[in-house]
Amino acid sequence: MRRSRIRHLGLAGLLVLGSLAAVGTLPAAAADSPATSATSATSATKEPASAGLLDAMQRDFDLTRAEAEDRLAAERRATDLAPTARRAAGDAFGGSWFDAGLGRLTVAVTSDATPATVRAVGATGAHVRTVEHSARQLDAAKARIDRLDAPAGVSSWHVDPAANSVVVDVVEGERRDNDVRRFVGMAREAGPVTVRTVPSAPQTLAAGTVGGDPYYTGNVRCSIGFSVHGGFVTAGHCGGAGGAVRGWDGSHIGTFQGSSFPGNDYAWVSVGSGWWTVPVVLGWGAIPDRLVRGSNEAPVGASICRSGSTTHWHCGTVLAKNETVNYSQGAVHQMTKTSACAEGGDSGGSFISGDQAQGVTSGGWGNCSSGGETWFQPVNEILNRYGLTLHTA
Repeated sequence: MRRSRIRHLGLAGLLVLGSLAAVGTLPAAAADSPATSATSATSATKEPASAGLLDAMQRDFDLTRAEAEDRLAAERRATDLAPTARRAAGDAFGGSWFDAGLGRLTVAVTSDATPATVRAVGATGAHVRTVEHSARQLDAAKARIDRLDAPAGVSSWHVDPAANSVVVDVVEGERRDNDVRRFVGMAREAGPVTVRTVPSAPQTLAAGTVGGDPYYTGNVRCSIGFSVHGGFVTAGHCGGAGGAVRGWDGSHIGTFQGSSFPGNDYAWVSVGSGWWTVPVVLGWGAIPDRLVRGSNEAPVGASICRSGSTTHWHCGTVLAKNETVNYSQGAVHQMTKTSACAEGGDSGGSFISGDQAQGVTSGGWGNCSSGGETWFQPVNEILNRYGLTLHTA
């Protein structure tokens, strides 16, 4: 980051180096996760939201200040409630999401759920909806689709609990393409499928060497994701294992220790040479820099914000989880889709909900002038894959 932005929390020199070490990641190959999570997640703090965060939510969601405060409080309750409600639903669980209209967590249960199960889910405080297919059935259908070869005209696919279906996104103008039609036909044989049209195909968000507040590997500029003990995590397409990483001033930060792309889009960089890590995400003047206190996962429907070296701080909504994204380089699995915008150079940057780390920016379509959608790789998956511990305040 530029030295002119050294200001918050009295961390002067610490933020110069630490924030850089708190923004990026590299992809890792898929593998079994450790038995216990390597995160330092704790329940979301109940501290009042900063004025800057509320301003960003008012801008990006067209809310009043009071509405933004109410929504953040409701999302915190939904995040805390989700694991309990899922356990109550048992085998009848059909998925869950935050319903901004109701201001509550909605939990889907299958039509064969017993009255006792429905009552148990309702007793948690969640809104209950009856659906045909369980989350297990939908996940199995998506797994079968993941084994298909997707043509370029298919953008992505994910389980949508609210639609109780696997949603397949097809690029506008490509729906009548023979290969796309064949793929959709095979997808429908795998399970319940809904087809949606999107404006353009997804692209990763790395960029050529330009001025700003980046880290560099080769001639690629990306953004730091989150600090971990010993380094930081970022996007895998930004660099391969063994690659050297330079900071905003051109000095050596460290080395990619692991990276995976496609299949996954995550990596981690060890930090040394006088650089160190702090649990901070840059607010870029839109809000005060954010302390990271854990990595509790926000539900579908919750608001989420993103920090990156090109477009800085923008907010959106969690649209889908466990989505397979079909980049030109190959498919990437287990991604989370959001309505937050991003552009080239934002790759690897932080997605955060309140003070809880969510993931690192992978790619998307659109831009921050006209809007679009952006995907991130969940941070807990990266931590577990490499046995890393999130650096928290």
